[in-house]
Amino acid sequence: MKPSVYIETTIPSYLVARPSRDVVLAGHQQITHEWWQNSTERYDLFISQYVIDEVSRGEQEMADNRLSVLRAIPILPPTHEVESLSRELIQRMNLPLKAKTDAYHIAIASVYGMDFLLTWNCTHINNMHMQRLIEITCQQAGYSPPVIGTPEELI
Repeated sequence: MKPSVYIETTIPSYLVARPSRDVVLAGHQQITHEWWQNSTERYDLFISQYVIDEVSRGEQEMADNRLSVLRAIPILPPTHEVESLSRELIQRMNLPLKAKTDAYHIAIASVYGMDFLLTWNCTHINNMHMQRLIEITCQQAGYSPPVIGTPEELI
């Protein structure tokens, strides 16, 4: 059985984005492409409706491109457990309203027992301070949080 990976919204966004002139962003885009090329051979990939909703926003052509790369990936449905854990994460992490979906990504990956949560969101998800709160909150709710990282860490 392959390890499971929950793909957060930033991954398809970096994957189909126009090449950046910013050196760091361009590097992230390249690493994302490299990881994506071999991802299905090594991992079972999953997304949620939260990812679909987020990648559907913005310029229509880019949204269609993001949706296209996600077409074959199974969608994990929300549950009461996901909703409950999300609310607890939002409160504990003191997330602003605009970042509440980040808690849903973490909750759905935790409730479904994903091995990894892959993201470039280093503000509210892949952040050492947040990861500590995530781990404590998930464990207190009876879940094991996924290992959170970037494609660079999972290559």
